[in-house]
Amino acid sequence: MAAFSLAAAPPAVFVEAESFEFLGGWAVDQQFMEQMGSAYLLAHGMGTPVADARTTVQAPQTGAYRVWVRTRDWVAPWKAPGAPGKFQLLVNGQPLKTVFGTEGAKWHWQDGGTVKLESGKVALALHDQTGFEGRCDAILLTRDLNFRPPDVGPGLAALRPSHRPRSAGEFDLVVVGGGMAGTAAAISAARHGLKVALIQDRPVLGGNNSSDVRVHLGGNIHLPPYPALGAVVAELDSGHQGNAQPAARYDDEKKLGVVKAEKNIRLFLNTRAFGVEKSGHRIAAVVARDVFSGEELRYTAPLFADCTGDGTIGYLAGADYHYGREARSEFGEPTAPETADKLVMGTSVMWYSEDAGQPVAFPETPWALAFNDQTVQNADHGDWNWETGLDKDQIGEFESIRDHGMRAVYGNWSFQKNRARNKEKYANLRLAWVAYVGGKRESRRLLGDVILKEQDILEKREFPDAAVTATWSIDLHYPDPKNSEQFPGQEFRTIAKFGKKEPFAVPYRCFYSRNVENLFMAGRNISVTHVALGTVRVQRTTGMMGEVVGMAASLCKKHATTPRGVYAQHLPDLKALMTQGAGKRTR
Repeated sequence: MAAFSLAAAPPAVFVEAESFEFLGGWAVDQQFMEQMGSAYLLAHGMGTPVADARTTVQAPQTGAYRVWVRTRDWVAPWKAPGAPGKFQLLVNGQPLKTVFGTEGAKWHWQDGGTVKLESGKVALALHDQTGFEGRCDAILLTRDLNFRPPDVGPGLAALRPSHRPRSAGEFDLVVVGGGMAGTAAAISAARHGLKVALIQDRPVLGGNNSSDVRVHLGGNIHLPPYPALGAVVAELDSGHQGNAQPAARYDDEKKLGVVKAEKNIRLFLNTRAFGVEKSGHRIAAVVARDVFSGEELRYTAPLFADCTGDGTIGYLAGADYHYGREARSEFGEPTAPETADKLVMGTSVMWYSEDAGQPVAFPETPWALAFNDQTVQNADHGDWNWETGLDKDQIGEFESIRDHGMRAVYGNWSFQKNRARNKEKYANLRLAWVAYVGGKRESRRLLGDVILKEQDILEKREFPDAAVTATWSIDLHYPDPKNSEQFPGQEFRTIAKFGKKEPFAVPYRCFYSRNVENLFMAGRNISVTHVALGTVRVQRTTGMMGEVVGMAASLCKKHATTPRGVYAQHLPDLKALMTQGAGKRTR
């Protein structure tokens, strides 16, 4: 059921938009649940209105109801003209006079006026008018015609349906995050006999290598000192290269199939972890929310792996972490800046077009980033370097970071189609895909017993627990100087600076928290400096990290020890497992 009656009198009905029974062409956007309190629906039509989302609710009484819709004008933060995210709410087939998504830079309740309803079933529909990212979080129907719901804070949270968490089960290892690192960790642990929960907030696995984001796998596998590492990554690999390609090239079904074939894994898709319970310096449980229904689940285990990318579980558990660039004086890194700052590598909003064989129109976009013949990008696709938010908070400001990337894509495409000197070149091209799930590179990095730094890599320092071999160069991204000159403060293009290096084995001690006793991590949130992240962050490398974490977790269970205890007391056992690998042929 999509709606919930509120306890307070007079009667009211609260509807979470993502719980609509039929989503039509609207997409569920879960990326900002920590800030929003829930997912929301996004009309991601790339300039073509999407099909209606529909549901039914029960009106508790006959009479007049005031209608409120929680939404926003998503371009208002840039004081841009127009409001592209326009939509209507239809009640029993009749559109309200209010056009939603037309006011307010922040999320708020927009007044939809009053309607007269009979008690019983009421049909609701969201009708998109533009295809340009209209967004709806929730709908409130209230018999108190003078009531205005709170926009934020505890009052808003109190309106949302509350759920007492139910047990999802007891596990040996709970892995949060279903990118390449988390997926490989779950598979590796399961093949070593552990009962594993794999929690992923999207309907697909693979993270940046899924059809949501479409980044090909980088880095090499099957290298010394442990050539067997990478076998699980190879099983998940679609075999295709190239960014921003058609969805099939990322083979979501292959990844899902490999995971579902493991009898020791319980997979929880569309489930967002948002809470942690602790006992002393250990995590006792993770609490997650079903993206659609809002149902809460509680996962207990002696071991947890944070593969969220953002270090969400570590952060909630009070794990030590870094964000941004360390000062040169902190680690003596030659590439580090003199003064520490919050600059990070950014988020890509990639896209591509297709030849339709005939002219295809595209709307004017006065609300988007403005281009001219000197600043236009002359592009039929956007790769990794359509990247934003390097100087922004990649967690707290992530919605505006993603939105700015889309303003750049839409503004550039509209100019090329409608006003560029060479617009005939683009006449038959159709905008086929624009990512609405941002491809993030860097945010929190959780700190372990070793913080890998630039000199370790350049000097090929030999660690006793050397594990995963990183082969990518030290690849760091910065705002494109030309783009910064043309769009000061609104950059959306980057350059990469590559520092040469030889293959280097990352130590196992980078894969667990130094102050949360039972927390592993794998992925871009491991224990490295900003500079060192440049080489370890690509996905074949992070996938191998997951394989090692799964092996180490099995030793934790076998010897009743902690991730640190594996290094201190059972390192030969870990080396033996890394030598054997976790591929199917080794089982």
